[in-house]
Amino acid sequence: MAHIPYPPSYYAASANPAPLRDELQADIQADVCIVGAGYTGLSSALFLLEQGFSVAIVEAARVGFGASGRNGGQIVNSYSRDIDVIERSVGARHAQLFGEMAFEGGRIIRERVARYNIACDLKDGGVFAALGAKQMGHLEAQKRLRERYGHQQLELLDRVRIRDVVGSDHYVGGLLDLSGGHIHPLNLALGEAAAVESLGGRIFEQSPATRIERGANPVVHTARGKVRAKFVIVAGNAYLGNLVPELAAKSMPCGTQVIATEPLDEALARSLLPQDYCVEDCNYLLDYYRLSADNRLIFGGGVVYGARDPANIEAIIRPKLLKVFPQLAKVKVEFAWTGNFLLTLSRLPQVGRLGDTVYYSQGCSGHGVTYTHLAGKILAEALRGQAERFDAFASLPHYPFPGGRALGAPLTALGAWYYTLRDKLGV
Repeated sequence: MAHIPYPPSYYAASANPAPLRDELQADIQADVCIVGAGYTGLSSALFLLEQGFSVAIVEAARVGFGASGRNGGQIVNSYSRDIDVIERSVGARHAQLFGEMAFEGGRIIRERVARYNIACDLKDGGVFAALGAKQMGHLEAQKRLRERYGHQQLELLDRVRIRDVVGSDHYVGGLLDLSGGHIHPLNLALGEAAAVESLGGRIFEQSPATRIERGANPVVHTARGKVRAKFVIVAGNAYLGNLVPELAAKSMPCGTQVIATEPLDEALARSLLPQDYCVEDCNYLLDYYRLSADNRLIFGGGVVYGARDPANIEAIIRPKLLKVFPQLAKVKVEFAWTGNFLLTLSRLPQVGRLGDTVYYSQGCSGHGVTYTHLAGKILAEALRGQAERFDAFASLPHYPFPGGRALGAPLTALGAWYYTLRDKLGV
């Protein structure tokens, strides 16, 4: 089949060397076949291989082709909806599990980077920045909530203190999470893929799954091959298409846009982010940014419901950047790209089984860097028969979008407009 390259982005342009992996062109066997070589699939594979399973991954394009290789690169704890929302919908035992798991994904990333010597520009520290008093009150409550679950690496920042970490007058305060941080996301995925192969795992690129035979002995078919397995893990997220129709009905691909400036001189870069932390604001449709290893400002934001690619990404994102850092008016933008994430109606992940042998995790809703690494661990636990944490996620309700994806996109955009208006009015 035709070779699908990485889409143009700063990450693709600065990626570590990686092999072009073969297409699947045979009938093979493995204990587990994983569909998708993004973070969910790679994390699952590593945990399974470390526990003695044989693993084969089929990937439609290249390792980290989707959101895993295009995201903002921020290590942000918890979920897209915080633990208090989950507390209101599950029992006390499950709430405790979710609270304990909320900070595990970042630890898994750091452990992987250390164990497998992954070069991905890992840096510590992330800031949630408040644009008004209401958002600051939310951060104060969030700090109390997270400390209740044992997360102590948090510091509230007042109007003066936040200027120590963000060189902008845009914010009234913030919350610093020292266990947050940022990475080169594509290099993290490439490093994890190399680790998978070092343990005997097989990764086939340019091999989109065309059909999954379910049942006691599931089979994943590609155009020129198949994988016979004991278990299948579906980990395609926003790039899964309609391979599993019942999953597609309960989720919506959405696009987010990112730009990267030309390299900034050291003094200018340090004036923007003196501690080199990553930052995201507290709006419903939030903006996020950080410095790369070569001192580019990487700035993202905006959502396109239904995952259409905007004609001019820089025109969407540059005004947002200049609101925060007007001093960058003359700085050139050298890269602009979009990537899709998978939104659920509840904004909580969807985890479950299709029959007894096909497992899935999807719908990180824009909060996937840490969650996907946790998901790999809980999927591997479930395949070993330790399903308590898997079952906690599986117990969360999965709602279809009203009217399906065709009507869901405009309705969701209307809801986002409402919350954006509330953000602007501070109500």
